[in-house]
Amino acid sequence: MKPWARSFYKGKAWRKCRDAYFTLRHGLCERCHSSGKIVHHTVYLTPENISDPNISLNHGKLELLCQDCHNKEHHANEIVEYGLRFDENGDLVQMSKGEKAGGNPPSL
Repeated sequence: MKPWARSFYKGKAWRKCRDAYFTLRHGLCERCHSSGKIVHHTVYLTPENISDPNISLNHGKLELLCQDCHNKEHHANEIVEYGLRFDENGDLVQMSKGEKAGGNPPSL
C-alpha cells in the first residue's frame, strides 16, 4: 500500500463502501466467478483523486476480484526478476530478447 493511501484504506468510509460492494456482488469475483477477495478501483487512485468520493467511493468505479485476477490486473507484464515477467494471463514467462529488462542483471 502506498503511504499516501494508508489513511484512506484504514478509514471508516472506505471500509463501509468496500463491505457494501462486496455484499452487492455476493462475494464473487466479477471476472472468473470464484470467491472474491479484493474490492479493486477500476480508476487507479492517485494522491490527486483519492479524496474525491466520486472516484474513490463510487460503486461504478469498483470491481470485486479474487486474488489471482487482482494479481493479473496489477502485475501483468511486470518484470519480477531479471529476464522474467508476468504475461497477460498472470503466468511467469521468460522475456523475449527485444523486451527491455528492469531490475539489476545477475552478477557475473
